[in-house]
Amino acid sequence: MVGIKDVARQAGVSVGTVSNVINRPDMVSTETKERVQAVIRQLGYVRSESARQLRAGHSRIMALLVLDMGNPFFVDVARGAESAARRAGLGVMVCNSAQSITEEATYLSLFVEQRVRGVLVTPVDSTAGNLDRLRQQSIPFVLVDRVAEGVEECSVSVDDRIGGALAGRHLIGAGHRTIAYISGPPHLQQVKDRREGMLQAIAEAGLPPEALLEIPAERLDVAAGRDAGSRLLGLAERPTAVFCANDLLALGLLQVVYAAGIAVPRDLAIVGYDDIEFAAAAVVPLTSVRQPAVEMGRMAADLLLEETGPEAARHQHQRAVLLPELVVRGSSLTPR
Repeated sequence: MVGIKDVARQAGVSVGTVSNVINRPDMVSTETKERVQAVIRQLGYVRSESARQLRAGHSRIMALLVLDMGNPFFVDVARGAESAARRAGLGVMVCNSAQSITEEATYLSLFVEQRVRGVLVTPVDSTAGNLDRLRQQSIPFVLVDRVAEGVEECSVSVDDRIGGALAGRHLIGAGHRTIAYISGPPHLQQVKDRREGMLQAIAEAGLPPEALLEIPAERLDVAAGRDAGSRLLGLAERPTAVFCANDLLALGLLQVVYAAGIAVPRDLAIVGYDDIEFAAAAVVPLTSVRQPAVEMGRMAADLLLEETGPEAARHQHQRAVLLPELVVRGSSLTPR
């Protein structure tokens, strides 16, 4: 491999001058800078990021660890984080915990080994216990789409209780008195909060808690939605509406009921959560609670950049909570 000494020898300058051309070009004369840059192009020199990282003590990469990269919601979060990082001259390494505490721990260990600039993370469990290894190594982190118990560090999340209440009020206002909630893994706080919001709307309407029937799902994906849909169709008394913990579950449910000849929303109203791009393109456009995913990723990255930048000593941890909004489409429009 071509090294910095080869560039210096070919250009007739010192190694320090080559380093200045790369890192502090304003300190080098225009003539020298152009000569060194020409040699860099000629030899195909690429500086060693690992060597630079060793000297600096951290890298120019921030890590983003999400629950499921198969969910377009997290793709949008990554887009927002990437835009903020790119403005600061940093890159983003995106990893997928697959909703596994073990996988999460493995990736966090990798981030420590790589001395990443900082970590954006949606923790798998509500206690965020795995994050202790980041604290031990003084690696800053920001929680994304989550507020965890006992975590004082920065977080950017959406008020999911409000989101669940929006869905509940909409369905109850359309005349539904029995609603199913297709949930997700019970350890995910988002799943719990969306259920609490739905129960709040039910209580406001003077309905008993039994008006909400929970159908658990092991994962938050389309396959789990299809499985939950099959169980829903097997009920002796089927609710007239379904609220799903995310859009992927709702799309899986929609596939099953559509194949069974059940009219949506005439026979069954459906509301999802996240408002991913595919929600509006479904065979019956899906009503969904929209989360500002791109904005969430951007804000989280900005907080991390603030904590790791030149003014880091002045940084104060913040807990930003964004508001969701209900986007009504054809899957819930017909009143009963």
